[in-house]
Amino acid sequence: MRHHRQELWLNTEERTAFINITPRVETALAESGIREGLCLVNAMHISASVFINDDERGLHADFERWLEELVPYGPIERWRHNDTGEDNADSHIKRQIFGREVVVAISEGRLDFGPWEQIFYGEFDGRRDKRVLVKLIGE
Repeated sequence: MRHHRQELWLNTEERTAFINITPRVETALAESGIREGLCLVNAMHISASVFINDDERGLHADFERWLEELVPYGPIERWRHNDTGEDNADSHIKRQIFGREVVVAISEGRLDFGPWEQIFYGEFDGRRDKRVLVKLIGE
């Protein structure tokens, strides 16, 4: 059994962003030499997410609008977490909705996706460096 670990660093100009990280995960897979196994990709920050969906701008705009309606940023006084001096309570909740990680099968040296599936980093409290872990295990 082999394993490979790589960190992806991201920093968005926007507070909320959805970034397709599939090519970077595929590069890590190619570097690993693993042909059969599993790929774990997870956000290493509690105000960011990793998820699988379609790479379509309208859908991403819908995600952002829906999240802001469901868990609005402000008024910041509405969230108890912000009593600590923070202003990012909404980003923690949004992360819970979109999830921490994904696991994708590796078959014949490729990520084994269904139609249109891609891996995305979801940022909910941007404008600073954050990490995503890619852990590949297999043979």
